[in-house]
Amino acid sequence: MNQWKTIACLSFAFCVLSFAFLAGCGSGGDAESKASGRPKIAGIVFQEDQFFRLVLFGMRDAAKKANVELLEANSNNKVEKEIELINTYVARKVDAICVAPYSKTSSVPALKAAYEKGIRIICHNTPIDADFPAYYIECSPMDLGEQTGKAAKAYIEKNLDGKAKIAILAFKSQVPEQSDARVAGFKKEVMQLPGVEIVAEQDAWLPDLGIKKAGDILTAHPEVNMIWSANEGGTVGAVLAVKNAGKAGKVVVFGTDASEQLLSFLQSPDNILQAITAQRPVEVGRMAIEAAVKALATPREQQKPCEKTYLKGTCLSRTNPDGVKEYAAQLSEWISKGK
Repeated sequence: MNQWKTIACLSFAFCVLSFAFLAGCGSGGDAESKASGRPKIAGIVFQEDQFFRLVLFGMRDAAKKANVELLEANSNNKVEKEIELINTYVARKVDAICVAPYSKTSSVPALKAAYEKGIRIICHNTPIDADFPAYYIECSPMDLGEQTGKAAKAYIEKNLDGKAKIAILAFKSQVPEQSDARVAGFKKEVMQLPGVEIVAEQDAWLPDLGIKKAGDILTAHPEVNMIWSANEGGTVGAVLAVKNAGKAGKVVVFGTDASEQLLSFLQSPDNILQAITAQRPVEVGRMAIEAAVKALATPREQQKPCEKTYLKGTCLSRTNPDGVKEYAAQLSEWISKGK
């Protein structure tokens, strides 16, 4: 109960402060929106990385096509910041909020309060313990783990005689359900080989944390010859840790997500990063806005229970250099248009 009281107090406090925050929460103004008659949709992400930058690009593209005003914001991995943003958008009387919730539980009270004010809620990337969102969209976390797991299994069979000592970098303390599903998908594939052993599992979802945790693992477990990471930051950290330890050629990395940096690692002659499974962030962003527009066109009493969409990822591997180059070109195009 103390947690909910704290969140409720934060919600009230940030609602009082929200009016001072209005000028920095998006492009365009309320007067302009009212004059144009365009719906206002808030797009909230919780982290500054390439995945969420591409989610926002997809939102912008869909918002432009649907002629809606998009207000963008980032909660920076802080539930109190998320509460502040939600209350600000309630004050601005947005029509819908497309949000990647920070927490499946702590994010609920502020979003429920917005819903009760008549605002449609669309969740993407992470679910919440509630049934009031109209839609939920994400890349299947199990599939992301499975696809990289298949690539790792093939590598172990071909290059390591079916044997590997693997370390895992996850993000269980950040988003446990999503992290656990990715890890389960990866393990489902590699553990089919009797010669595979998982010797360490740590949480590291940001590059600096990944460098430290992977470096510590390599010191404590010199027998490790493969690291798999469940997200972008951890994958970056794992590659750099292997490089810093001078273990290129002895330890390989498999990962999750895609960025310009990871694609460059995948094409580097150091041969450390072997494969990654990319999510489809642009499509997630586009679909979130499209879902919001669809929800706004449907009377609330006719809205079906939360409709869920799970997208499959795209595996990018050194074994398919042309596929990596093609994806890199597409990513570069997305990024240039999103600036």
